[in-house]
Amino acid sequence: MEYLDFEKPIEELMEQHSKCSLVGEESGIDMKLACNQLEDKIIATKKKIYGKLTPWQKVQLSRHPNRPYALDFINGIADKGSFLELHGDRNFADDPAMVGGLATIEGQSVMFIGTQKGRTTKERQHRRFGMSNPEGYRKALRLMKLAEKFNIPIITLVDTPGAYPGLEAEERGQGEAIARNIYEMTRMKVPIITIVIGEGASGGALGIGVGNKVYMMENSWYSVISPENCSAILWRSWEYKELAAETMKLTAPDMLKEKLIDGIIEEPLGGAHYDPEIAFQNVKNTIQNNLKSLRKFSGKELMKQRQDKFINMGKFKG
Repeated sequence: MEYLDFEKPIEELMEQHSKCSLVGEESGIDMKLACNQLEDKIIATKKKIYGKLTPWQKVQLSRHPNRPYALDFINGIADKGSFLELHGDRNFADDPAMVGGLATIEGQSVMFIGTQKGRTTKERQHRRFGMSNPEGYRKALRLMKLAEKFNIPIITLVDTPGAYPGLEAEERGQGEAIARNIYEMTRMKVPIITIVIGEGASGGALGIGVGNKVYMMENSWYSVISPENCSAILWRSWEYKELAAETMKLTAPDMLKEKLIDGIIEEPLGGAHYDPEIAFQNVKNTIQNNLKSLRKFSGKELMKQRQDKFINMGKFKG
């Protein structure tokens, strides 16, 4: 387990607990009471630290290297062995930063689409840290159209620092690909449920983020720009990223307060990486509950509901 800077007190207690257990095993001395006291102290320290996280600390948690990614959620939610990944945009190439495919959840067919990061250095480079090229968004749209054709609900999992900013991506129409997805998603006649499982940045997130229902994990963030880039633009330095994160109102409670999302999905104490199975189950419950409630609407009603949802966001002066 890797620990962030603000988690150091927890790391120290965990090390003490490991040593306590080891001493008991090696010496034959009953250390159960001491170990239990340390366990209680660990839980209390976790509650104290995670109970008052700053926006910047939540951003850090959303990027935690042990945090489950899109494919982890898909395999943890879908019926065992049911996920069939589909590849390619039928135009240029397959984008490993955007994943998707058919699966079942308790026998219900769904189309999963999500942005995927990597664990190792090689995989991170291969998936470009979850930043999609235009062909990734075109692949996502192809899969959404396929789902609509067979009346299959769409589940999108957002975890990206943004669309890939490379020259080749711009040459192949990055802006058009994202805009096309946003336009087409407003017109889909099947239920779309969007969940921000980590980072939800810029058009890279919006390209698969137009849902009838939009949820955020407890330790995720959603904004037009990252705190670092916001700081760089306003102050010409990353030094003010914490202030930017505070000012941008990018956390799940902020988004819910502004009525930009429909709800917050609870995570295990300390984040989804502490107990992924609980995180998977919470997301699964949210998906199933919403699929059940959306099933009663016709295709035209789902489309209008989605359009009205996004048109009504923000305040306008005429």
